[in-house]
Amino acid sequence: MVQKRTPSFGRRTTNFWKINFRTIMLDINFIRQNPDIIEKNNKIRKCKIDVREILKLDEEKRKLITEIDKKRAELNKQSKSRPSPEEIKKLKKLGEDIKKEEQQLQEKEEQLKKLLNTLPNLTHESVPVGDDESGNKVIRKWGETTTFDFKPREHWELGEELGVIDTKRAGEISGSRFAYLKGDLARMQFAIIQYTLDRITDEKVIKEIIKKTKLKISSKPFTPVVPPIFIKPEVMQRMARLEPREERYYIASDDQYLVGSAEHTLGPLHMDEAINQSDLPIRYIGYSTAFRREAGSYGKDTKGILRVHQFDKLEIETFAAPAESMAEQDFIVAVQEYLLQGLKLPYQVVAICSGDMGGPDYRQIDIETWLPGQDRYRETNTSDYMTDYQSRRLNTKVRLADGKTVFAHMNDATAFAIGRTLIAIMENYQQKDGSIKIPKVLQPYMSGQKIIKKK
Repeated sequence: MVQKRTPSFGRRTTNFWKINFRTIMLDINFIRQNPDIIEKNNKIRKCKIDVREILKLDEEKRKLITEIDKKRAELNKQSKSRPSPEEIKKLKKLGEDIKKEEQQLQEKEEQLKKLLNTLPNLTHESVPVGDDESGNKVIRKWGETTTFDFKPREHWELGEELGVIDTKRAGEISGSRFAYLKGDLARMQFAIIQYTLDRITDEKVIKEIIKKTKLKISSKPFTPVVPPIFIKPEVMQRMARLEPREERYYIASDDQYLVGSAEHTLGPLHMDEAINQSDLPIRYIGYSTAFRREAGSYGKDTKGILRVHQFDKLEIETFAAPAESMAEQDFIVAVQEYLLQGLKLPYQVVAICSGDMGGPDYRQIDIETWLPGQDRYRETNTSDYMTDYQSRRLNTKVRLADGKTVFAHMNDATAFAIGRTLIAIMENYQQKDGSIKIPKVLQPYMSGQKIIKKK
């Protein structure tokens, strides 16, 4: 059962975070008590926010609140009597002083909120410390990298020759970094979607994955969702995904953004709600088209469908109680691996380092799939564990069995970035004549077809 609640302050949830007002991600009380921890975390997360500036603004804000409260009390006290003309002048001056200080307080609060909203999440101890992607660490690998007795081609070459990827016409009609998927490749996209939904909505499959990983976790399957692709700016801000804005497509006439992932509208599904612990975990698998400007990627991956402005994804979003949330991420990664292994695509699991993680992430784990045409692994899946970093702002709570209320912990992950999965299949299953074998698990969804060839 889910009950709607209005935004409010809360109480301590863990040793490291306290619940605060929805626009603040890391609690100011924790920052006051542990500035060295925040400073150290900022350093490894490449955040240039000065903690001393935060503390200074916080102190100034608290002093103003004290002063305003004192003057308000005096104003109320004097107003109840019958003041003389001279006292009325003093009261008017007192009211003007309060108004000025309230304006100062508002300015201080806005400055403080801006700094607090920029602070990254704390970092799990297992996260490698590093400045950029060079600091990421491979945890494990699965499958042998695919080899051929001929020079493997890249997906865009195969796609053009087979007539299943058309970037030339898309460029003329929509611009660069757009593509048409045609024929059997379009059919394969929907086969991947159905393959995924059939597996992770089946509790038997979920139990199989859990048994293999030996995790002590719920076997509750995923609920499919087709979410909206438009989102209000204030909700995107509450999701901590509005920045970098240069990556977002904004519709000024409607004051809305196009989502960059289904998680952007899946995550707020329970904002301002309290979820009973008995209803957890809540697991969603969302399918949507996503949009990114790919700002700053000029000259990178310009051919084919690897880095495009419009793409489709199957995205996971889950809500769990704090005690189960770390295992929930481990489970999600196991789901990702199960799905990739079903396609028999070689991959490696990678722990993302502190300097390469997204701001809301407490721990990030990626999966990179082998692309023989490029002769390297490329990112195809990601898994982000946010603790209560997002839910505090979204005001998404859990009512525990003992009656206490805490913030939910949230995970999001890519089940399949479909374009990149199609690339991996094309390059790993290519034949010397340019045709592409269809993975066995997808064949039933393509009327038993076994190969894509030129028609």
